[in-house]
Amino acid sequence: MTATFDLTLDCRDATLLADFWKTALGYVDEPPPAPFATREEWLASFGPPEDEEEDDGAWLCAPDRTGPRLSILKVREPKTAKNRLHIDIRVPGHGSPRERWARVEAEAERLLRAGATVVERYGDHHFVMADPEGNEFCVAAGPA
Repeated sequence: MTATFDLTLDCRDATLLADFWKTALGYVDEPPPAPFATREEWLASFGPPEDEEEDDGAWLCAPDRTGPRLSILKVREPKTAKNRLHIDIRVPGHGSPRERWARVEAEAERLLRAGATVVERYGDHHFVMADPEGNEFCVAAGPA
């Protein structure tokens, strides 16, 4: 049996972060696990919540179910340190260096419009960006 893995992001606003990562990665809300009809029904199966917060989390996946799932969970404590793990967003790496860089810049611009910020630009190689909660990620050209 091969293990699978999910990436979990802690945050203050799960809806905001889920909307950003759905836009960034083309992910969708993950359906609830069988036999549950809704995510709320699944959550209720764990018993009453410890608090009454409505924005508990979000669960995202690629539409074709490839790649890791994202679990986005609301936490009370603020982010206090740099990420030790980050997501790399790769655009197609074929073509000339100028063509590859144009695709990286276009993707960075798209993510800026979705709510990201640029942390640093590394020449014509890659951008370090931050999502709306301050989690850093990279945008670069991938393999050809």
